[in-house]
Parts: sequence; structure tokens; C-alpha cells
Amino acid sequence: MGDPAGVGPEIIVKACRQLQPRLEAGELRLLVIGHRSALHAARDVLHETLAFPETDSAPLALLPAGEEREPIRFGELSPEAGRFAYLAVEQAVILAKGGSIDAIVTAPLNKEALNLAGYHYAGHTDMLAALTDTKRSVMLLAHGDMRVSHVTTHVALEAVPALLTPDRLRRTIDLTQGALIDLGIPRPRIAIAALNPHAGEGGLFGRQDIDISTPVIAQCRADGLDVTGPVPGDTVFVKLRARQFDAVVAMYHDQGHIPVKLLGFDVDPATGTWRALSGVNITLGLPLIRTSVDHGTAFDIAGKGIANEESLIEAIDYALRLAANRTARRPAAA
Repeated sequence: MGDPAGVGPEIIVKACRQLQPRLEAGELRLLVIGHRSALHAARDVLHETLAFPETDSAPLALLPAGEEREPIRFGELSPEAGRFAYLAVEQAVILAKGGSIDAIVTAPLNKEALNLAGYHYAGHTDMLAALTDTKRSVMLLAHGDMRVSHVTTHVALEAVPALLTPDRLRRTIDLTQGALIDLGIPRPRIAIAALNPHAGEGGLFGRQDIDISTPVIAQCRADGLDVTGPVPGDTVFVKLRARQFDAVVAMYHDQGHIPVKLLGFDVDPATGTWRALSGVNITLGLPLIRTSVDHGTAFDIAGKGIANEESLIEAIDYALRLAANRTARRPAAA
């Protein structure tokens, strides 16, 4: 559920209503892990009658993440909400590691609330890495056929060149390759975005693309991967949108986030308000499948019944595809 004071409960209820025909058809099962009262309050705001039984046998069910100690109000920062955000992820990881669920889909959390509760993480990704003993994960953003993984994310721009190492770049490429195969793309085409303008312009604008990225790309191609680059950052996403590639490996946070969000966030030009928020955050390198919405808790509209559920539904669909293809590729037990 993410932070129960944010839009998480509301978009969960809306998404479950949209997915109801697929739930009834047996195409998927959804277990909502989080704050019981917040989910029921969101249901009341939406005048929704959808039932969330607390049972393992229902196609749609609720698992309270913990005991409710004090009230949570929509749009209000609180340690209690941060505590539940952590407990929900902790419960999900336990279930995933035990094989009870096939994937985790997360609604947004509030980093300040999480830290107020005593859980000192930068967000879901760091928390999941700690709970699964994962040393290094990779972020992949997706909107439709736009898929962008990142060599670095939440670091200062001045720190990026030093973090672009052959090992880090190759790991990002390999994890991207595996994710694309899990998404049903048998021979992925991956472009590597250049770090510097014009891919360094022969060394005039920096040598990282020449000295680091180019040899790694050459080795990938020697190993049988369809990897191209370094492709200048001002054209690589146009080529991705033209479907010349299946994914791009971006060097840093904004290089990869801006094109995906520019296409995925739809704004009404007359009012300047959001009409739709589409996009999925997928964490690669974990021993489990995790996808997430690509937006925040939106405290300013929480509890008003106007939050958009499109990103959550897209995240659920991506989780289904990843789980189905990973299961299909898993060797049978002896």
C-alpha cells in the first residue's frame, strides 16, 4: 500500500475495481498488504462496495501489515503511516521469499514519514535491497515500449563519471537483458546512452564513452548480446520511441527519467492539471519481482477521490508479464 496517508489506498481500490473482471476470470490474484482502516476509508470516499476479505483463498484479499496504534489521516505526514509503509514491504518480502506470492507491486511511500518511523532508507529500493540482502540493484523505468534502465540514480551529477565503471555498466546491461527476456522479448536490442554530449566528440567533451563504455559494449557484442552505442543522449530516446531498440541504458537519473515521464505524464493544457500518470518503476537485481507506480504519495489530493490509478494498473501488468515469463523459463524440478 505504500504510505496509507497518501493516494495509495485510493488507487488500489480504483485499480481493483478495474481489474475485477480479470480477478473473476482467474487471470490473477491480488493481495493488498497495508493499513485496514485507510483502505476502508478510501473505499468510502469512492462510494465503492468492493469487498476485501482477510482470507488467503479469495482472488482479492487484504492482509493488515500490523496493529493500528493511532489514526491515520489522508494527506498528513505521520510516523505511524511510515511504520505501516515499512511493515507492508516487510510482509511482502517474507511472502515472496516463501513462494506465497509471485511478485510485489508497490504504491508510493513518503520518505520523510518512513524516516520519522525510524526506518532510515531513501525509499522502497533501498529497503528491498536490505530486506533481501541485495548489494546492488538497478532501476528500470517503463512506459509502454519505452524502457530505460539506469547505471546511476540518486547521486549528485558530479559523482556520476566516477561511478561509470566497466563492472557497473556491464551489470546494468546484463540485468536489462534478463528483464527484457522475462518480458517476452527473446533477443533484446539494447542501446547504451552516451554520458557526454556527442558521445565525447572524439575526446573533446570527455573520454568516459570512449575509454569505458565502448570496450564494455564491444565485449557484450562478442558475448552475443545485441548492444549498440554509445548513442548520443539527444537522439537515443528518439530511436527508442521509433522502436529501433527495446531498451536504453541511461547513465544517470534525469537522463533516463525525463523522456519516460514526458511521455507518460499527460497534462490538460487548458487547466494545467494531470489527466493521467502512466509509467512503471521496476527494480532489477533483486531475488524477487518488484514493480511500482512512477509517482509520489500526492498528499495534496489524497482522500479526495481524484487520484489516477493508471500507473498502478500498468505496474500490475508488468509484474504479471515478468512472473509469467520467468516461471515459463524456470527449469522443472528433478
